[in-house]
Order: sequence, then structure tokens, then C-alpha cells
Amino acid sequence: MAPLKFCANISWLFTELPDLSQRIYAAASAGFQAVEAAWLYDTDLQELQRAREATGVEVVLINTPPGDVNAGELGLGAVPGREAEFRQGLDQALKYAKALNCRRIHLMAGRVPVGTNRMAVAKEMEAIFIQNLNYAADILSKEGVTGLIEPINTRITDPRYFLDSPHQGETLFH
Repeated sequence: MAPLKFCANISWLFTELPDLSQRIYAAASAGFQAVEAAWLYDTDLQELQRAREATGVEVVLINTPPGDVNAGELGLGAVPGREAEFRQGLDQALKYAKALNCRRIHLMAGRVPVGTNRMAVAKEMEAIFIQNLNYAADILSKEGVTGLIEPINTRITDPRYFLDSPHQGETLFH
């Protein structure tokens, strides 16, 4: 059996350090050889590069930008009317991924808009998400980067996240 490999999510670990580049050093000091980060766009890219290079830690995954977190957003991939912002966020994520030699980007679906019935908007959000995933696949394949989707449990973790099960994720591609 192959040995287990663990990755530190520096968005949730080492939070006593305010800067994500500092958290890369902390992860390396704790013995991690790889890190992932939900959102690193408020951290200077050159500082992140220096930390990655100095530690030899691999950045294995980053997320597309969440949108307006203060307004309760958590990704834009399936959100109606936000296609242009999703594409801009994808460009930003790809810039960071390339600079950090990261080969995976989580393409965040986003949340069902507040005050909206999930069933009423499900087909529209699915169509937008598929359109955005196809767009991202074309861009990322040219760069050698893999786009990932991640269902988030709506019963406990996030009741409004659009992509809520592996089954739903699988049906997007049929």
C-alpha cells in the first residue's frame, strides 16, 4: 500500500498567522510537503512564490475567487448573471496557479441566491454552471491545469451551496 500523503489547508490551519505566505512556512515546519488554499488573492503573489520556493512545499489546489464573501457569496460558477465575473475570477486563479506551479483549481459553484427557492432556479443554475465549466475546461486544458468541482453538504455544512452531492456533480456531464 502506498503511503498516505497529507496536505495542509492553509486557509483553515495556522490561522494565528495573518498572512498565507507565513502559513506556508508554518506548514513546512510542521512537516507538510503540500498545501492548498481556499482564497489567496489578498496575499501578495510574489510573497507566496518566495515562500513556496524557500520551503519546497507544493501548492496542490486553489479555489476560484468566492465573489463577495461579505454578501454571503461562495463562488460564482452557477450563479445567474455572474458569468463575466466567474471568467475574470478564473483568469485570476489561473494567474496564481501558474505562478505557484499549482496544477488544480476548484471551480466553485456558488450558492443559491438568498430568498430564492432552490427548485425554482436549479435548471438555470445548472445550465450556467455547465456553460462555465465548459469555458473553464477549454482554458485550463491549454494550460495543463485540472479544474475540479466539489459538492458541499447542504444538510449540515452549507444549506445554500448549489452543488450538493456527488450524484448532482456526475449528472452535470451527461
